[in-house]
Amino acid sequence: MSDLVSIFLHLLLFKLVAPVTFRHHHYDDLVRMLYKVHNECPHITRVYSIGRSVKGRHLYVLEFSDYPGIHEPLEPEVKYVGNMHGNEALGRELLLQLSEFLCEEFRNRNPRIVRLVEDTRIHIMPSMNPDGYEVAAAAQERDVSGYLVGRNNANGVDLNRNFPDLNTYIYYNEKNGGPNHHLPLPDNWKSQVEPETQAVIQWIRSFNFVLSANLHGGAVVANYPYDKSLEHRVRGFRRTANTPTPDDKLFQKLAKVYSYAHGWMHQGWNCGDYFPDGITNGASWYSLSKGMQDFNYLHTNCFEITLELSCDKFPLQGELQREWLGNREALIQFLEQVHQGIKGMVRDENYNNLADAVISVSGINHDVTSGAHGDYFRLLLPGTYTVTATAPGFDPETVSVTVGPAEPKLVDFQLKRSTPQAAPKRRIPSSGHRGRVLAEKVQPRAARKKETMMKQPQRGPA
Repeated sequence: MSDLVSIFLHLLLFKLVAPVTFRHHHYDDLVRMLYKVHNECPHITRVYSIGRSVKGRHLYVLEFSDYPGIHEPLEPEVKYVGNMHGNEALGRELLLQLSEFLCEEFRNRNPRIVRLVEDTRIHIMPSMNPDGYEVAAAAQERDVSGYLVGRNNANGVDLNRNFPDLNTYIYYNEKNGGPNHHLPLPDNWKSQVEPETQAVIQWIRSFNFVLSANLHGGAVVANYPYDKSLEHRVRGFRRTANTPTPDDKLFQKLAKVYSYAHGWMHQGWNCGDYFPDGITNGASWYSLSKGMQDFNYLHTNCFEITLELSCDKFPLQGELQREWLGNREALIQFLEQVHQGIKGMVRDENYNNLADAVISVSGINHDVTSGAHGDYFRLLLPGTYTVTATAPGFDPETVSVTVGPAEPKLVDFQLKRSTPQAAPKRRIPSSGHRGRVLAEKVQPRAARKKETMMKQPQRGPA
């Protein structure tokens, strides 16, 4: 009897996995959908909030992992962010569809999805701007036209123009010398950004994300950094302003992976625009300052691209199924791109993990760092590279690595503590003993000056 009950419950559980629902979801529906997926796949999912919007709505994330809530060393972290502009609704719906798909296919033991979930920690944020979405959705329901209705957050701020501007600093550093990664933020940065932006910045500083995509609408193209050009120009002006990153070829490849796996993006002609291969450098299209894409690259280890996915920013409900079928394979393939290049552990001589060690690749002027667990991930195209690991107080270690087209190459570093250098000595002739030389430790100039001043007689008050 117990076997029959077990079989019945097993069949019932699979019946509870509802088919993909092709409709728009208000905030309450979105929350229910995330927890529904979690309840169906509790062992591989976790729902968490990174903060709240201006109006107090949670910014929810659904995580997929074989150990939810735990970073496994050498397992890369990847994220999707949708609905940054509240009126660009397709990304929001696609990420809900993706969540259902990953859960259902994992339960059906689809080997590709099982491997992806077991080898990757995936974070899905369907909506970064839930307040703006509600405004846009209400306008749609009232059939109120307006290209920008609901785009901004509740304070009227465009969240993709709200991140600290680090491009100005990197362009200066590239010309004059200076850090090429993890550029610092202004001391007062929190007072300069919106609650949603602050929550995302703290989120991406808390996780060692490797790869990311930001889902938008209004065009059909995979856009890669930099978004901000060296010379600002007006959109549509003939003169191009291509502004590549040091990882330009890699970013082009990531963009092409999505474009060619997409149903029609790679064709180039979409929404009245033409983009060869369905990709574009952001600044070559139009210059955008204080965007999230460039911020990820310049402040963290994360490589992010922007996916423009539909001509209509808020597609009709009847179009959602076609859009899902056109994007499904591309969404999966892009996640799989996090498994390329090199990765490894950075440790000291006693096998202690070293966080914040710098990983440099000769010929690519953009470094990454090891995470809190000592593991690092460096996305690279196939080829042979000279890679160096450095950390304060340790001697650098350099290796030559050949990267293939498939799995990432495992390259560990074990750094040795630097040997303290003996203080330099100088030979000073003695005035009292002809021919004898006394050794004296060289003092810093400031210390010698202080000592001389102390020996001088002190003047009384004037």
